[in-house]
Amino acid sequence: MLDISEIQTIEHDVIIVGAGGAGIRAAIECSMRGISTGLICKSLLGKAHTVMAEGGVAAALGNVDSRDHWKVHFRDTMRGGKFLNNWRMAELHAKQAPDRVRELEEWGAVFDRTGTGLINQRNFGGHRYPRLAHVGDRTGLEIIRTLQDKGIHQGIEIYMECSGLGLLKAENRISGMVGMWRDSGGFDVFKAKAVILATGGGGKCWEITSNSWEYSGDGYGMAYEAGAELIDMEFTQFHPTGMVWPPSVRGTLVTEGVRGEGGILVNSEEKRFMFNNIPKRFAPETADTEEEASRWLGGDKDARRPPELLTRDVVARAIRKEVRAGRGSPHGGAFLDIATRRNAEDIKRKLPSMYHQFKVLAELDITKEPMEVGPTLHYFMGGVSVDADTQMTTVPGLFACGECSGGVHGANRLGGNSLSDLLVFGKLAGEGAFKYVQSNEKMPVSNEEQITIIIKNATDILNRETGKNPFLLHEDLQKLMQNNVGIVRTGELLTKGINALTKFWDDYKKVKASGASQFNPGWHEAISLQNLLITSEAVARSALMREESRGAHTRVDFPGEQGEWLKYNVVVNKNDDGSMDIKKVLRDEPSSELKRIADLSIEELESEVKVERKRKK
Repeated sequence: MLDISEIQTIEHDVIIVGAGGAGIRAAIECSMRGISTGLICKSLLGKAHTVMAEGGVAAALGNVDSRDHWKVHFRDTMRGGKFLNNWRMAELHAKQAPDRVRELEEWGAVFDRTGTGLINQRNFGGHRYPRLAHVGDRTGLEIIRTLQDKGIHQGIEIYMECSGLGLLKAENRISGMVGMWRDSGGFDVFKAKAVILATGGGGKCWEITSNSWEYSGDGYGMAYEAGAELIDMEFTQFHPTGMVWPPSVRGTLVTEGVRGEGGILVNSEEKRFMFNNIPKRFAPETADTEEEASRWLGGDKDARRPPELLTRDVVARAIRKEVRAGRGSPHGGAFLDIATRRNAEDIKRKLPSMYHQFKVLAELDITKEPMEVGPTLHYFMGGVSVDADTQMTTVPGLFACGECSGGVHGANRLGGNSLSDLLVFGKLAGEGAFKYVQSNEKMPVSNEEQITIIIKNATDILNRETGKNPFLLHEDLQKLMQNNVGIVRTGELLTKGINALTKFWDDYKKVKASGASQFNPGWHEAISLQNLLITSEAVARSALMREESRGAHTRVDFPGEQGEWLKYNVVVNKNDDGSMDIKKVLRDEPSSELKRIADLSIEELESEVKVERKRKK
């Protein structure tokens, strides 16, 4: 029998699980407000997916084009998300992003500069104006560096290489978490009045992904098991430009900044195919000739944006269409060419990481040759359902932010919005947790039965004499998700995938890891399978329920957006019998003012912003 009294208990007012940008920003906010704060990360501090967001952070600073404004950013975000976004979250995001970027600057972030010394901004897909504040193509790294430095000096307790195994509850509210140290295999109980999940997404459910091993859907799985709701899980973003060659780096991200700096997409016939893939909704604001696109690149403010800067879902499907038509690149993608658009010095200065990445990993010089790129599973628009203003979930005391939460991006995320999302909602989650802790002064009592069950489920994997190989099971799961719940879906494929997942659950219950608990990667892989399976099933079942094509979710058997489905979110939660419940839930109506802004034409909105600014002067 397990003796709970021998397990160390660590107490904080609030613990944050996940040390990417959202988690660290939440931890900074809690610590600045004077409450005891613990930050738990599965890997080493600084090794977070925030560093993969290379192109820039989206915020309507208006430093490069003074016409930019939070209302335009809000409108772009709603249009990019196909109007399925949480209206209030999209509003908060657009309004607060500029202050969060300026705050980073105050904390020491070194951004690229305009000629007049302001933070420089670049173009990105779906954004009306150059809006992405950047540091070359290493923006995420600079943000993590800045937040880490601020957080460490703030006095936050940091627990590295510790995996969250399960959340604890007392009297139907959160009371902490059980953690497992990845080096020793030992367990700790983290007691807390509030828990903030900032664990990122679940890209490792798929075979071709930009995500690394940490992204196993831990936040989704733990929140689900604790009784929280998941929302919009069918919307999984396939970034259009992942490396497709060599095989060892297939899926590795190629920043949208390449296209923002003028890169073009061509097929095997050397034709720019994006001009043939402009949706009606975006046609009035997109260049329809190469001549106009070139004028835009040269700085002509009257020219419309190139079609390569359409939203990610549009570009990803266009590349797939070219491949299926036999016009793809030799290794199943398309060619991304910046070499003929910019001189070598500009490319090396503006895109140093991309230059180095291809030079070292693919032995290709992007200043001379085009890159081979294709769609790669990159990001979850869906996630844990939260209140827009506080980021609290449907479970009291449990909060979520960053990619782990759902709502702000709707059916499709615009590039650059992830970094401003994690800054804005990381801060709001910290504020929400602080207020919750202040109203609940008493530390909740630990439930020893819950602790015992969580630890026993983990150690049973080591104690079985025989069982399934966790690595092979994960590999088979990735193939299933790639083939049945990929970039293009059908009811038949999804149903087969869901039925197959039933067998995966049976196999998971028999999974076996050999060896001791210390430094045991097989055991770690086996433990992660539960969250991977919950995430996979939630995505597949949600995708089957949404009978339309919207944003990143494409159903061949239900082509096009259906007005009726705009009224609903798909919500996932755990039934009392342990099964997964999927239901359609009516969305809240937006305020009349937000709906008015979103429905304005760009000309009407620009005119309104101009008048508004004149009044303020």
